[in-house]
Amino acid sequence: MEKQFVTLINQHIGLIYKVCNIYCRDPEDRKDLFQEIILQLWKGHSTFRQQAQFSTWLYRVALNTAISNYRRAVRRPQSSLTEAGIDIPDPGELSFGDEKIKLLYKAIEQLTPVEKAMILLHLDGCTYHEIAAIAGISNNNVGVKLNRIKTKLEKILLVYDIEL
Repeated sequence: MEKQFVTLINQHIGLIYKVCNIYCRDPEDRKDLFQEIILQLWKGHSTFRQQAQFSTWLYRVALNTAISNYRRAVRRPQSSLTEAGIDIPDPGELSFGDEKIKLLYKAIEQLTPVEKAMILLHLDGCTYHEIAAIAGISNNNVGVKLNRIKTKLEKILLVYDIEL
């Protein structure tokens, strides 16, 4: 079971990085959040019923963990995950690349935690149905919220003279 868990985490590790990058500016906070997400995934792995895709479940756990940590602003003690075979990159390796993408992430930082979760899922190509399942809301509500978030981001990005 442990090997299967590590394999699944390594296959979907990019999703965890995205959540960490959206919710944490400081490299040490990103590492802490990464470890907390992995811990929560490990704790809940045995209860995963496989009624949804693993990535959907992972997103839900990762976003709930990030939002909870954001609200509590409590730092957790670090433990080494590299011994389990999960590679935690140097924060310098987590680059955003293109300047427009950097500005988009800067704009996303100004959103509320729930708005960040919604736009992250949307940018990652999740369908309204998938977002609804992860967020626990209706498909119609996803559409309404995403339209409001996009409008908010467009206003923020006008400051940077960037179009979505």
